[in-house]
Amino acid sequence: MNLEDRLRALAAERYHHRHPFNVRMHEGLLSPAELRRWVLNRFHYQRGIPVKDAYVLAKLGSRDLRRSWIRRIHDHDGRPGEDGGIERWLRLGEAAGLDRSALLSGEGVLPGVRFAVDAYVGFCRDGTRLEAVASSLTELFAPELMATRIDAWERHYPWVEPEGLRYFRARVSQGRRDSAEALALVRQWARTPGDEERVLAALAFKCDVLWSLLDAVEHASAAEEPSDAG
Repeated sequence: MNLEDRLRALAAERYHHRHPFNVRMHEGLLSPAELRRWVLNRFHYQRGIPVKDAYVLAKLGSRDLRRSWIRRIHDHDGRPGEDGGIERWLRLGEAAGLDRSALLSGEGVLPGVRFAVDAYVGFCRDGTRLEAVASSLTELFAPELMATRIDAWERHYPWVEPEGLRYFRARVSQGRRDSAEALALVRQWARTPGDEERVLAALAFKCDVLWSLLDAVEHASAAEEPSDAG
């Protein structure tokens, strides 16, 4: 089994598309309060993405690589006069009934979510360039998840304004482009069996980050009083 096949097999088992919270989301079983809690907490992850990508950027030893990777920061932070992913997520929050200021304040972000995001940013800061880039390979599997999510939200959560789904729509094409770039780099840099094991460990770690984030949100939902679940 080659490296890409091993990566796909690992993700089939451990990617967060299998997490019970995501399964319930896509089956239309979340309450408005649960969906809003996820949007708020996931925003903490979204705003960490350009930070981790800045650490990855600093590890890249050529101008061409840096020119290519910096696009990811622009995709999330936006360029002057253009929306980025963070702005689109803020609009998702508003479409779901959250106040923009509440998202930006960070109030209500669960401790487990903060821990998971800090761990991911730290991994990209402290790891090798191979490990940092390999950890982004969850993007290989994100486009399919985004397509599933768009369909589920349109069918099951019509109370969310359609404008809010722009983030998910943009990530379908961005995820395909970014994952192809990262996979090409990993193939180029992973020259030994030990390198391949580090690639697999980095992807497993990133899957654990995403799973842990959902664990925190799921546990908060389970502890919610029935009277608040409307």
